[in-house]
Amino acid sequence: METVPKAVFESAYAGQAPWEIGRPQRAFVEAAAQVQGSILDAGCGTGDISLFFAERGHKVTGIDYLAEPIARAKRKAAERGLSANFLVVDALALANLPEMFDSAVDSGLFHVFSDSDRSRYVAGLASVIKPGGRLYLQCFSDAEPGTQGPRRISRAELAAAFADGWTIESISPVRFEVRPDLQDLNFSEGGPHAWFVVVRREA
Repeated sequence: METVPKAVFESAYAGQAPWEIGRPQRAFVEAAAQVQGSILDAGCGTGDISLFFAERGHKVTGIDYLAEPIARAKRKAAERGLSANFLVVDALALANLPEMFDSAVDSGLFHVFSDSDRSRYVAGLASVIKPGGRLYLQCFSDAEPGTQGPRRISRAELAAAFADGWTIESISPVRFEVRPDLQDLNFSEGGPHAWFVVVRREA
């Protein structure tokens, strides 16, 4: 399976993207007390998770490879009087970032990549998360039926992706919250099945 084309995301952000619910996904809110230090928000979109953690006092850098969501994220930060750094950066080029982070969050990015790009992405994360730091990741689960939406990910795929230089601390079944006005998408009642994964970068 190929990485989702950039044009798909550009089209989505021409309006309100289907995954933009106006707040962080619940799993990140519930895990917030665990997340420490400086944070990289990979694939931050319009910045809801970044701003949630900024409001909690974290130094946050949100990246997305499209200029439009980054511009919206900056506007949100200004409107709320919050300090967060938003950059137009391709998540497959994380090694180019000039700093390292104590933690990283990924809400819905991991599952857009092809197998080869997934490997590049995880290698990039390894280059910007400090040893002992953690990645908090939410992705579509293979428990979600059908083919609408992003690629489904199995536990085995997660284990394989983080087999070298990482320790998976937990993989928990959760749900993605979705916009209630999405009439043309048919996901499981209660929201699409997902995994919430906590992975520690080995020293």
